[in-house]
Amino acid sequence: MDTFEITKQEGHARLGVINTRHGKVETPVFMPVGTQGTVKAITHKELVDMGVKMILANAYHLYLRPGDLLIKEMGGIQRFSGWEGPVLTDSGGYQVFSLGVLREIREDGVMFQSHIDGSRHFLSPERAIEIQENIGADICMSFDECVPYPSSYEYTKKSVELTSRWAERCRNSKINGDYLLFGIIQGSVYKDLRLKSAHDIVGMGFDGYAIGGLSVGEPKSIMWEMVDTVMDLLPREKPRYLMGLGFPEDILEGIHRGIDMFDCVIPTRLARNGNLFTWEGRINIKNARYTKDKRPVEATCNCYTCRTYSRAYLRHLLVSHELTSFYLNTIHNMHFYAEFLKKIRETIREGTFNAFYESFLLKFKGGELQDEHGVCNG
Repeated sequence: MDTFEITKQEGHARLGVINTRHGKVETPVFMPVGTQGTVKAITHKELVDMGVKMILANAYHLYLRPGDLLIKEMGGIQRFSGWEGPVLTDSGGYQVFSLGVLREIREDGVMFQSHIDGSRHFLSPERAIEIQENIGADICMSFDECVPYPSSYEYTKKSVELTSRWAERCRNSKINGDYLLFGIIQGSVYKDLRLKSAHDIVGMGFDGYAIGGLSVGEPKSIMWEMVDTVMDLLPREKPRYLMGLGFPEDILEGIHRGIDMFDCVIPTRLARNGNLFTWEGRINIKNARYTKDKRPVEATCNCYTCRTYSRAYLRHLLVSHELTSFYLNTIHNMHFYAEFLKKIRETIREGTFNAFYESFLLKFKGGELQDEHGVCNG
């Protein structure tokens, strides 16, 4: 059985299926971020009922607490957490490199201090893979260095070379064959370094390929230029993953350019801040204009929140700092994302994606919340 099958294509947009040991995942797919083994403020059952097939967990956080060996002893992340579907784990590279002065990069790996208790730890490419295997991920990511924006050309060049050497070590340290291992392409905003990284990583023969180090503060036009730079080098028969990108208009643009997989904290983090998605843009439920608004967030939405509560009540919960606000807002945003991706897959299947792409971008105005670069990677 192939690990990835393309079932329909319109332009560069692809409809496909990723086969994992915990089930099939239809692409394009958006993966909610469950850093600690849970998506914040919502249950696994509700995600399943919405049609969510795969979530992302973070190896760095789970290694530090409760520990990868404990999760292995408990039967893996699915049995430990109760999530029965596929799980993709971030290697922890982004989090480690975000520690700044608390970490030291070496050829053999990274020495870092825990953000929890200050204890010192060492993470090598081999250990990153071992941790993800212990967690029991269906898709594991190679260990890479994600440079900040901006970074000098000289530093980025050295980082790309190091990431390539680490990627090869990750590939060589894969013990069992029942999970997929993805390589990560880096290179910041430098075209030649992106091309070098793509050439190196693709040449190693991974199960899928991720484009990393974007949506970290660079102008959006440059971000898409970097994506386009490497797309022709990525094998058609392998899934393509744009890491940390999560605004609906950006997901749609990525799919239009041939990307299959996305993840981001945006729908859940913004929900907790009162920013709710509709098919015409985002609204900030905290605004006073909603104090007496009897309407649901969106009249056409069939989620529990919209079927049951008014904008006025949701605003009341938020400004009163009620925890229920997190729950109800997250239900709505995650339902919106699930329906958004479902609609995209339907239009590719029916051959109407390009028409949907144009009509959505024409209507979706972004709403009251301005775009925030970097929020996905928090």
